[in-house]
Amino acid sequence: MINLDPSTVRIEVSDYRHPGGWTYGDPSTRARWYCEQLERGKILFWPSLPFEFPSSDLEFLLGQTASGSRFHKNVSYRPSQDLMRGTEATGAARERLHACLREFSKRVVAFTASVLIPYQSRWKLDYTSFRPLEEEGRSLPLHKRNDLLHVDSFPTRPTGGARILRVFANISRAKPRVWLTGEPFSDLAARFSDLVGLHEFAEKQPNSAFRRAALSMGFGGESHTRYDRFMLHFHDWLKENSEYQRNPAATRLEFPPLSCWMVFTDTVPHAVLSGQHAMEQTFIIPVDAMVEPDIAPIRVLERISGKPLGR
Repeated sequence: MINLDPSTVRIEVSDYRHPGGWTYGDPSTRARWYCEQLERGKILFWPSLPFEFPSSDLEFLLGQTASGSRFHKNVSYRPSQDLMRGTEATGAARERLHACLREFSKRVVAFTASVLIPYQSRWKLDYTSFRPLEEEGRSLPLHKRNDLLHVDSFPTRPTGGARILRVFANISRAKPRVWLTGEPFSDLAARFSDLVGLHEFAEKQPNSAFRRAALSMGFGGESHTRYDRFMLHFHDWLKENSEYQRNPAATRLEFPPLSCWMVFTDTVPHAVLSGQHAMEQTFIIPVDAMVEPDIAPIRVLERISGKPLGR
């Protein structure tokens, strides 16, 4: 395994309350730079939580455990529907957990809007999650394992080529959250696209199989484009590829207790090796909102395949 300097992947952002810190200078110029770094596969990292997190909420969440169900990896919350799933909590405990996720989502959305100004009027708010279980040693089906390097794609929530931005918070008071990150997406795609069958996916006509499956599970059943179908397959193929998992050009990162980071997880191959008690908010951002749209994964794959993939 090649261990790269974490500074080539993770950009530490000064505490926003510090004079001359990350709110220093012209907001538009600063925000554009942050967007550029994220789109190029960097991780923006705050060594302390850059938004309010009441201590009462923190203590409550640290006392929670998740359902043992293999269907739910985490406790999930849909802000657009104010709907929570993936917990066996009942009564007042369930209501309190629901309120914690709702308020976390609101705070993270406000924070992200202040940092990534070019995106704030364009994004679609996706799921919030609470991850109360220790990641190391979890027993999960292969394709749901977090400890294997992968790029993100959602089976029941196709993006059509829009980007997947995720904002994470390690709310543990004691344990770092340990990640591996892999090579840049453009290198990954150039290396594996033929083996994964990109050209075949680019030629195939879309079918309704994914839509029927999504509808049967109670989701909206949005249309899966050629890009979505390839990325779903790529996600699974990377996890299945034991050679890739053993010999990646990987960077090991530790996110300390009470820290925050944001990353485009459709661009950065990543795995979670260990850590307990984390929260996350996902945003779906259209390619035409990007500062550098030509380096979005869909554009990289279209250049390789020579075909449009967004339909």
